Amino acid sequence: MAKSSGAKPKSSRKNSWKQNPQAVQENILRVAQEVFAKNGLSGARVDEIAAMTETSKRMVYYYFGDKEGLYRRTLEEAYRKVRQKEVDLDLDHLDPRAALERLIRFTFRHHSENPDFIRLVMIENIHHGTYLAQSATIRDMNRGAVDQLERILKRGRDEGVFRQDSDPLTIHWQISAMSFFNVSNRATFSLIFGDRLNSATGQRQLEDWAVETVLRPVVVDPRPSDQG
Repeated sequence: MAKSSGAKPKSSRKNSWKQNPQAVQENILRVAQEVFAKNGLSGARVDEIAAMTETSKRMVYYYFGDKEGLYRRTLEEAYRKVRQKEVDLDLDHLDPRAALERLIRFTFRHHSENPDFIRLVMIENIHHGTYLAQSATIRDMNRGAVDQLERILKRGRDEGVFRQDSDPLTIHWQISAMSFFNVSNRATFSLIFGDRLNSATGQRQLEDWAVETVLRPVVVDPRPSDQG
């Protein structure tokens, strides 16, 4: 007699998950991010998403209403994760310059390691921000990111480390721009100019350059710090 592998069949796992709505939704959103990032909103199919989950198509519709509702929640979850990771950096205990540098490095690395997030944002820009505009949750979360940056800058201004005209929204834009472009245009940039900057060494150089580029116009004394 063949030995059982011990793994529950998918149908059994689906039935057991009915008692854990949070796990069901997390599973659906994880799969949805992959599918939406790959195929876009118009190209994604709920049938495909459901088939890749541990639940059913009926439960996808039950929790998210329709494909557009699922896409909107997927955007919200993607932004929630990055914003939560920024909070988890616990930057308030660092001196202002070290806090700003850590935030820049985190953003650069996060975007580099999470290309699906970048693709989702690109897709939403193709839709002119239509679904983001429908979500007060996303707007509130992203205001929190600028508020965190403002706290860092205020401490730096108060201590005479940062220039008095340092602006959190401008700096957030600059950090996002470099970190985003590093992923969004990777394919075309590499085909035109070669892939040297996509190597491990090239990525470290770009990360250091991003730090220097942001710090130089903000810090009163822009000499490199020893924070990594």
